[in-house]
Amino acid sequence: MEVINHTAKREDRSLIVVMHITQLLTYITGFGGLIVPLVLWLTQKDKVIDMDEHGKAAINFQLTLIVITILCIPGIFLFGLGILGLIYVGIIGFILPIVNAIKASSGEEPTYFSTIRFIK
Repeated sequence: MEVINHTAKREDRSLIVVMHITQLLTYITGFGGLIVPLVLWLTQKDKVIDMDEHGKAAINFQLTLIVITILCIPGIFLFGLGILGLIYVGIIGFILPIVNAIKASSGEEPTYFSTIRFIK
């Protein structure tokens, strides 16, 4: 009798890279930067090695960007300080997913700095 292990994880770095890159959908379509990585993470975290770690980092990063953006909107009325926050969100939200996609392709851990850890 042969025992089949259904819990074995596969290594799929390309899927992890795609998960990081799909965060850029916000710049293309206006939405999807949170939804697509969330769906990929939820469906593949038990099937792909390191997907859980990378997915949590990406989701926490996107949620942090959303919180900062919401806080910056009223901050615009305070001498325009919210504009600096929105510029920060625009630059960091574009650069860090690309950097972490490159790190994921070489098997390194994700590093999203200034991120609130909503999901541990």
